[in-house]
Amino acid sequence: MSEARLTVRSCGPLVSYQDAGRFGMARYGVPASGPMDRFSHAVANAALGRAPGATAIEVSTGGLELVCERGAVTCCITGGEFQVMHSGAKLESWCVRTLHEGDVVAVRAGARGSWAYLAFAGELACTTWAGSAATHSASGLGAGMLAAGQSIVVRDAQVADERDGPLPVPTFDRPSGVVRVVAGSQEDSFEPESKAAFLEQPFTFTPAFDRMGVRLAGPKLLLRDALSIPSEPIVRGAVQVAGDGVASILLADHQTTGGYPKIATIVSADLDGVAQLRPGDRVRFEPVSPVEAIALARAHAKARSRFLGEVAVPRGSLQDRLMRENLISGVSME
Repeated sequence: MSEARLTVRSCGPLVSYQDAGRFGMARYGVPASGPMDRFSHAVANAALGRAPGATAIEVSTGGLELVCERGAVTCCITGGEFQVMHSGAKLESWCVRTLHEGDVVAVRAGARGSWAYLAFAGELACTTWAGSAATHSASGLGAGMLAAGQSIVVRDAQVADERDGPLPVPTFDRPSGVVRVVAGSQEDSFEPESKAAFLEQPFTFTPAFDRMGVRLAGPKLLLRDALSIPSEPIVRGAVQVAGDGVASILLADHQTTGGYPKIATIVSADLDGVAQLRPGDRVRFEPVSPVEAIALARAHAKARSRFLGEVAVPRGSLQDRLMRENLISGVSME
């Protein structure tokens, strides 16, 4: 069985191993965690013929640089519009590339996006907790965070030259300045002018942003009875408001219960795009009904499934690609 070994040359904060998530344990107070941008994570795996939920590396804007010390392995990068370099050559921000011994791959913050994903054609050798490699950033449970000097081992490493090259970037999943929401369970706990301000005025992402959530700068959302509700289960995408009137969006590592009132919940179709926004980005919230939210989720799931199916198909050798484009009619062996 072939094996590839890489070393972390440099690494920013919040660079971690993530699989699809640790589900079914919220009743024990354990968050699902998993990727901040679930679709980009799935694409990185699917483009290599891996299961969409397989373990990959999530890269923050702090960046990551690896050197291939031994063996060879094909990898895929997706996510935000990051800068990707392969041994000095600039690549597309979404691409498949094969690393050989001595090669260096670097993924650094680019024009936009907060998270990138690096998957390998093979099995990442890492620890699991409660059946999942998903890393919970606050506790470190799961496969854990990466650090400079650390070794990364890819078991059953494969070279898939037929998959090399740039990947299409889906337009339907890009971050947007308009975020659709359904009314939250405590919407009536807010003053009428606060509910109006939430939907009519813009909010800005602040630097108080990590895998648990992000605080927003914008109008104060005043409450009628600030903190009188009991703690209850909460979900990714909930917009909760503390007693100071400041709103926060809960993300991948959010706590499983909370007692702050929720003014809205972001529809699932918009959540990955929201996670890719950066401090300083502005959003407006647009209300939709629960029925509309369900229709959006179904349409989005259909588009995602179709895209994953397309990128999972190997593009073939150079000869195959040229023939598909009618650039050659065949090959002579003479």
